[in-house]
Amino acid sequence: MTLSVNPYGRLMGKSRDDARLINLLGAAAIGLNDAAVGDVAADGGLDCTAAGALVALLDLAESGSVRRLSQMLGLTHSGTVRLVNRLADAKVVERAAGPDLRTVSVRLTRPGRAVARRIRAGRHAAIATALAGLTRQQRDQLTVACEVLITNMTMARLARRTAGARPSGGALCRMCDPAACGRLAGGCPAAGATAGFDSEFSWD
Repeated sequence: MTLSVNPYGRLMGKSRDDARLINLLGAAAIGLNDAAVGDVAADGGLDCTAAGALVALLDLAESGSVRRLSQMLGLTHSGTVRLVNRLADAKVVERAAGPDLRTVSVRLTRPGRAVARRIRAGRHAAIATALAGLTRQQRDQLTVACEVLITNMTMARLARRTAGARPSGGALCRMCDPAACGRLAGGCPAAGATAGFDSEFSWD
């Protein structure tokens, strides 16, 4: 097996086994996203972006500004305003004056909070279904592997930001359950990878 260095300084194996792993992981990522985001959003009569916005507003962007929500979702400001207008028309979010009276804060309504919780629970169930058949040891190994993957992806995204580019998509954590990942106890690999960076990247 030969080794090469990727753009972020880590050694990366080049072998037939690695090629198969990369392909399988790519297919698994697409399948999980389709089931845990696309299907769950569609079941709630929403698109993926709207579903992500509602879940983000549960915790990580709770009563946040339009700018904050824009960063979480990876949308332009105008795109976020249009999304908020659509969600407000559906009575799942409401707008209020921000703390400085110049910005607009966005927060979930009671029905919106219920919808967001159903979306997050549906995401959890969809991913749990994909884990069926794995032993406890395999699940523990997968947990460690996911922590490494999330750390690597977070560092890659930070490198793009440092270079002046904008990572595609929104925050990796936008549909997460902070309690499940142990974020408040320091268990979130994305938050750990951004330690020391500007606070606006602490959710990357």
